[in-house]
Amino acid sequence: MTRTRSAGVSALAALACAALALSGCTSGAAKPAASAGASSSTASTDSAATPSSGASTGATAAAGATPLQPLPAAIPAALQRYYSQKLSWHSCDQNYECTTFKVPLDYDHPTAGDISLSAVRKRATGQGVKRIGSLLINPGGPGGSAVDYAEYAALAFPPLLRAAYDIVGVDPRGVARSTPVTCLTDQQMDAFTAVDTTPDDNAEVNTLVAADKNFAEGCAKHSGKLLGHVSTVESARDMDIARALLGDARLNYLGKSYGTFLGATYAGLFPSRVGRMVLDGAMNPALNAYQLNSQQAGGFEVAFQAFAADCVKRQGCPLGTSTAEAGRKLDALFLSLDRKPLPTGQSRKLDEALGTTGVIAAMYDQSQWLELRNALTQAVKGNGAGLLNLSDQYYERNNDGSYSNLMYANASVNCLDLPPASTSPAVVREQLPAFRAASPHFGTTLAWAGLSCSSWPVKPTGAPHTIAAAGAAPIVVVGTTRDPATPYAWARSLAAQLSSGVLLSYNGDGHTAFARGSDCIDQAVDDYLIQGKVPAKGKVCS
Repeated sequence: MTRTRSAGVSALAALACAALALSGCTSGAAKPAASAGASSSTASTDSAATPSSGASTGATAAAGATPLQPLPAAIPAALQRYYSQKLSWHSCDQNYECTTFKVPLDYDHPTAGDISLSAVRKRATGQGVKRIGSLLINPGGPGGSAVDYAEYAALAFPPLLRAAYDIVGVDPRGVARSTPVTCLTDQQMDAFTAVDTTPDDNAEVNTLVAADKNFAEGCAKHSGKLLGHVSTVESARDMDIARALLGDARLNYLGKSYGTFLGATYAGLFPSRVGRMVLDGAMNPALNAYQLNSQQAGGFEVAFQAFAADCVKRQGCPLGTSTAEAGRKLDALFLSLDRKPLPTGQSRKLDEALGTTGVIAAMYDQSQWLELRNALTQAVKGNGAGLLNLSDQYYERNNDGSYSNLMYANASVNCLDLPPASTSPAVVREQLPAFRAASPHFGTTLAWAGLSCSSWPVKPTGAPHTIAAAGAAPIVVVGTTRDPATPYAWARSLAAQLSSGVLLSYNGDGHTAFARGSDCIDQAVDDYLIQGKVPAKGKVCS
């Protein structure tokens, strides 16, 4: 897939990795000198590994992966005007403060024009602890709104953390309230999300290819020059401007999912300016798009097996009484939807593409398993409304039929950050056996997902790379053993790449771990962010 994406702040879930119509580029690269193409080799997923399993660390790098080099410590003269802005905060959104600031469209040509970024802040409560400074947070995506997430975090994060830090969210370039990428009308997006992503013949392949091309052309038409300047490296450089304008000598940061890649990129570019940094649900920047997509397919398979094992223990599970039967019944449902979409009580019907998206959406958080069971029960009785609702949550489609720009930003960042996982239908067909082996239930969809960036109108500026961030303060990397979207192996790999990386493991289900119900994880992260106490080596929570 990976189109790393979000499960939605509205559901009070950590924003996640995901896919645009499950068609996928992936988060990925910085700005190494050489650009590496997608490899056809398959890397081990290690998705189901436990912290003590001794399995592969997932550190396999794409051919040609090069180290990300830091930028010069001195701020270039041409950028001084951005670093010397004065923020003008105003009250907004009930007890929050909002502001905007400028960053260059193109860091290589900073006089070529500006774009505007939007930020929100919730002041530290100061109750019981000394204020430390600002904690910049990012929920993932790419494309998730950090402004929305900050307003959620200011209510839901542990009290001591909210007492010690101003919680700050900055929508990255191309996202939401900052200068946004735009691609399709809402009606066009409805059609796009329903395109068959498991084509059975050449006609259906041509329809899928045409849909990807139409999406890409829409982004080029409506977003202009911005489309070439929404890379992760550029957003990381924007964060350094934000750090300076907030008055912090070092960046304190908490990123989830794709937000870990953004944070690690910042650390690689500005290691001496890293303060206390937590990367939860980590990406592995050393992998190419094919490796990321195929490994993520394995992650979703592990998550589905966990869901199925839970479901079949419960009375009335719509998928039967064993995990094997659950898999067969899910496949049968998808096949049925491909042949005859289900009514949903509205003009849109539930086809296989939307149904698959709905199931995958619930894999991000086990708190949605009940909703998925109910939706599947509806579906086997001929009503697709529940799965369509889950799919709409995934795509951030509102009740009035409008979409956020999440998926537009998601594709734009992913397609700029890495070369595509697949360049033609013929390449996808070669990759299908490996994807199906990694994920018998979702592999076909996720293999075809790798084709979407092949139509992109802007050439990628990134490539697979490693990040050492030599000289940075300790960086805590959090990995969940059965994370569907960012397999545990990725956290192990990123922690090993970072010269000061420390792995904190959560033996459990769901995407990301902090502020999701584990007192052990929350306490370890609080101790680090508030007291600077680094978790013990090999610490595992469950």
